[in-house]
Amino acid sequence: MKFRQAAVADIPAICDVRLSVKENVLSNPEKITYQMCEDYLDKLGRGWVCEIDDKIVGFSYAASADHSIWALFVHPQFEGRGIGKRLLRLAADWLFECGAEKVILATEADTRADKFYQAQGWHRGEMKDNSEVYFTLARSNEI
Repeated sequence: MKFRQAAVADIPAICDVRLSVKENVLSNPEKITYQMCEDYLDKLGRGWVCEIDDKIVGFSYAASADHSIWALFVHPQFEGRGIGKRLLRLAADWLFECGAEKVILATEADTRADKFYQAQGWHRGEMKDNSEVYFTLARSNEI
């Protein structure tokens, strides 16, 4: 496994991973545009990818404006190998290095992702809306 900062050339593979997931499926894939993916690579945050045999199998994005995890996805065929943990850590660590006192994210409630973030030491908070729940990780709780 190789983890590295994402580049513009990775965006098609990142989109493929995003569309491959079985949970948190995009109801409208056009909501996440190529330009958004590019903007979060450096202008609005930073992104990372995991490669296995030169194939991108997972990615994460951190958003600098609100100190949030904008995206974290692993191709279903590569789940359970620690890829998500490492990508999450890279994104959160970068936000802390940028001065964040806490990092936030939202995910669908009562899903594997919900359980995953709790298992990583994130604090499960209130509901964002009817389907998503907020999570936070304080700098003092860094793992």
